[in-house]
Amino acid sequence: MAVSIMAGIPALKDLSADLKRRMDQAVATLQSNLSSTRTGRASVHMLDQVKVDYYGSLMPINQLAQVSAPEPQLILISPFDPTVLKEIEKAIQASDLGFNPMSDGKVIRVPVPPMTEERRREVVKHVNKVLEDQRTAIRNVRRDGNDALKKLAKDKKISEDEEKRALEEVQKMTDEEIRRMEELTRKKEAEVMQV
Repeated sequence: MAVSIMAGIPALKDLSADLKRRMDQAVATLQSNLSSTRTGRASVHMLDQVKVDYYGSLMPINQLAQVSAPEPQLILISPFDPTVLKEIEKAIQASDLGFNPMSDGKVIRVPVPPMTEERRREVVKHVNKVLEDQRTAIRNVRRDGNDALKKLAKDKKISEDEEKRALEEVQKMTDEEIRRMEELTRKKEAEVMQV
């Protein structure tokens, strides 16, 4: 992207930074969801969305245990506190990930079954739904930015030309972030459909 028009106008500098931060947050949320999406291979991020009840508060597994993937079809969980072993096992079973954890009293082994064609298609649908949710989040950020720009123009804090250029810049920023998310999603779809 060329030099930001908004960054050069004092009244728009903070707005530009805020919009960029919020759009980057939507992309980060998408990346987090994609990394925890199940593919045919074991990944430590598959369990990122699973929360364990630990003394009354919900904690992610990776804060309660060492999570590793020593083999392509296995996730190994070694709790820091052995008393939480059963809770971690229950949380994994209760999640809708379709895993069947096995405990030997010290570690939990989570075999990752190979995905069927039908399951792959479901995962791709899920990935596309997550993408659409984040696209909507980006569009909401754009709408908020456009509303703020129109208010600034109405209050005569920026000129009409500055408003027009800033609106175009917000649209370019939106298009760029959505393109980035679509590229991430395409890569994940290819990874999921790979047998």
